[in-house]
Amino acid sequence: MSGELWLEASNVSRHFGGLKAVDEVSLALARDEVHAVIGTNGAGKSTLINVLSGEIAPSAGSVTLLGQDVTRLSQPRRAQAGLGRSYQRNTIFANFTVLENVRLCAQARLQRPWRFWEAAGACSTSLDAAHEALERVGLAAQAGQIAGVLSHGQKRQLEIGMCLATRPRVILLDEPLAGMGAEETDRMLALLASLKPAHAILLVEHDMDAVFRIAERITVMVNGRVLASGTPAAVRANREVQTAYLGEAQAL
Repeated sequence: MSGELWLEASNVSRHFGGLKAVDEVSLALARDEVHAVIGTNGAGKSTLINVLSGEIAPSAGSVTLLGQDVTRLSQPRRAQAGLGRSYQRNTIFANFTVLENVRLCAQARLQRPWRFWEAAGACSTSLDAAHEALERVGLAAQAGQIAGVLSHGQKRQLEIGMCLATRPRVILLDEPLAGMGAEETDRMLALLASLKPAHAILLVEHDMDAVFRIAERITVMVNGRVLASGTPAAVRANREVQTAYLGEAQAL
């Protein structure tokens, strides 16, 4: 690992009746690292990210964020503590401008209730945070555009900008490359690489080429459990991973 641990899951489980969607999963996420979680549909990846973000509570196990036990904290409390996430589907406000989308997220993080007489849109603190986030994701020139007219790749960039506006240190990304072409994928991977030095990034993704290009560590899930975890080279060479993930033993 390349830095101090910022997110740790210890024997985390989530059961829905008799279904063990996540079963005693442990992983650690360090600063200046992209840690990818891969697996076939139904492996438990999205459930895991929902547990880590606080969207659903674990049935067992613990989650530590920046040294703090957040196992029982709600999603908003975890966001305030430094965790941000994106979803599989676009969650932008399509009828608002790009800037308004990001400003609303910054405002949620930087609430100033004592300034009740000030129009929300005039809050310089939120606006500065929003402009900074748009610069980082490469959408500063689109700030005044209606978000709904952006390309698919730009919408995914906007979602990360909305996440960054909340000033997270740990970022959870659920299939950010889904539906992208080669050029959009390259742009997104460059963005993620630029975020690494100041963040710890957990990436759930199906694009294996992209995963092996960007991730320092990979965790493979099958039927809710961890099959293997390690460097990309170690995972690529693991025969159990090849068999379980591809259905037959062949190189990834």
